[in-house]
Amino acid sequence: MEEYLPLIIQLVSGAIGGNVAGKLLPKLNLGTLGNSIAGILGGGLGGSLLGMLGLATDGGMDVSGIISSLAGGGVGGGVIMVVIGVIKNAMA
Repeated sequence: MEEYLPLIIQLVSGAIGGNVAGKLLPKLNLGTLGNSIAGILGGGLGGSLLGMLGLATDGGMDVSGIISSLAGGGVGGGVIMVVIGVIKNAMA
């Protein structure tokens, strides 16, 4: 279970990041469910990307590992929500 904890943190923080970005950018808001789904997707991608770039720790559950999972997930979730919001508005 402990090996999955960083991924779970990234997904949850991604959902939070997507919803925060939706509140800050109401024209790109996808609704709570849409923001959460986009955020979860972005959280997983953001955390993986940080790991590939060597900016995240090895997934340990020390303070730096938890902070990097939170940051990668939250930022990734917000960014993907914004990208999807821009695409949705361009198609409308």
